[in-house]
Amino acid sequence: MMSLQPWLSHYPKEVPPHYPYPKKNLADFLIQSAADYPAHAALHFMGKEMKYADLLEGAYRFAHAIRGLGVAKGDRVAIMLPNCPQLVIAYYGTLFAGGVVVMTNPLYMPRELEHQLSDSGARVVVTLDLLHGKLKEVMPKTPVRDVIVTSVKDYLPFPKNLLYPLKAKKDGLNLEVVYEPGIHSFVRLMHDASGEPCHTDVDAENDLALLQYTGGTTGVSKGVMLTHYNVIVNTMQISLWAYKCKPGKERYLAALPFFHVFGLTVLMNKAVLQGGCLILVPKFEAGQILQVVHKLKPTIFPGAPTMYIALLNHRNLSQYDLSSIKMCISGAAPLPYEVQERFEKLSGGRLIEGYGLTEASPVTMANNVWEKRKSGSIGIPLPDTVAKIVHPDTGEELPVGETGELAVRGPQVMKGYWNAPEETAKTLRDGWLRTGDMARMDEDGYFYIMDRMKDIIIAGGFNIYPREIEEVLFEHPDIQEAAVLGVPDPYRGETVKAYIVFKEGKQATEKALEQWCRQRLAAYKVPHLYEFRDSLPKTLAGKVLRRKLLEEDSAQRERIGK
Repeated sequence: MMSLQPWLSHYPKEVPPHYPYPKKNLADFLIQSAADYPAHAALHFMGKEMKYADLLEGAYRFAHAIRGLGVAKGDRVAIMLPNCPQLVIAYYGTLFAGGVVVMTNPLYMPRELEHQLSDSGARVVVTLDLLHGKLKEVMPKTPVRDVIVTSVKDYLPFPKNLLYPLKAKKDGLNLEVVYEPGIHSFVRLMHDASGEPCHTDVDAENDLALLQYTGGTTGVSKGVMLTHYNVIVNTMQISLWAYKCKPGKERYLAALPFFHVFGLTVLMNKAVLQGGCLILVPKFEAGQILQVVHKLKPTIFPGAPTMYIALLNHRNLSQYDLSSIKMCISGAAPLPYEVQERFEKLSGGRLIEGYGLTEASPVTMANNVWEKRKSGSIGIPLPDTVAKIVHPDTGEELPVGETGELAVRGPQVMKGYWNAPEETAKTLRDGWLRTGDMARMDEDGYFYIMDRMKDIIIAGGFNIYPREIEEVLFEHPDIQEAAVLGVPDPYRGETVKAYIVFKEGKQATEKALEQWCRQRLAAYKVPHLYEFRDSLPKTLAGKVLRRKLLEEDSAQRERIGK
């Protein structure tokens, strides 16, 4: 352990450096808030509210329903939904039943779904009518036995619930579902299930609450094993940090997707812990968000830098009142100083930058919200969390100011990777989580990310792994070689660029390659830029020199003034 923790001298007096976190089922947060605030709004969805007492009963019904399908303690349940009431119900219901939640990105294509569902061993999947066709396609290749299908309209207020199917049909969307063995109606299951309490006791430090998929620090998609205690701790650490937030009073703008661990912890779990109201937004669209803030007056708005950039650049920004926002925490990508400054001036609230990774539930550091903070810094470690800078090869701790690999330790750090002991051993060393990020610490204990050891691309807050895209490109019959990397983008932070070498006598257009990728990858992973070359720069050992490609791209941008 570090001999010195200089960051502790910068803790607000209201924030304890240590705290006795409870060891229980993560879903007990909901029981407590429903007892304290039964009539308070827990969820607001497209004009309709759900009270805490009703959310708790819904979670109990879902727990009974999946137990009726044979889900036992430790079984994995995949939730493939946008931010909507059904997601929150299914999440806490699965935990009440003793299941392990596998949050699944609704944008995934069949190929990606097959990997995650097969690797996790998920037996049940909850999804939308819009998406169930993709699931039916991959079900025979996975352990999935039951699919629970819901619709956006199921929790819409009148008359939106009647208008939604008409609009969907007009937009060419297929909402038809054939309910047959293995395909169940969410509404019917909920109606038929008991609303009586359903609770599973857990060994909080060992029993899993989540299998959260990530490329991790080593670039291959793996399930991060997060225990009930991991997630309870991180939710409470964030709550301690935001000490001015008032239980039962705050309104959370839930535009970050809950399938991303950042949204899951800093929004859903934190709001439910503190009896707040989650204003659910299924899809981020700047104009709609401005209207929601103006009308519904959220007080807390966690997001990614691209979200704040989009709002600041909206042509009708001046027409909206954002003064209700008291606090925002930005994550998933670096926060530009000018964005922070402009957004704070506009809203009158505080926008701070934090840092985390899925392997830590995810938050490990944040700038002070109301006290000393440093621009360009990811802040200081949260309560009960320690961090240090080490030599990437030897693990030796480096002096203040030197750049090395960031290592963190705390009770929010994962149990390990699912069925991947070798990868776990590489990442968890002597109790420290090796993040794969190059960073430095200043004399005050504030940390700064300098670069990434791995080739991960962060575009619009999404982690994108070049290797996965390269494999899809390599499958194209005309391609001989492909290299993928992230290049600067004023909006997304980075965007995906593919360097292609064709086989002799072969050629494909950008449009054809884009279509090829779109059929096999989620939209945010599809390359935005292509460069066709006769060869790729390589080392003598044949490894592609990505740095050389980045230098060439940078020089080319300078020439054209981009």
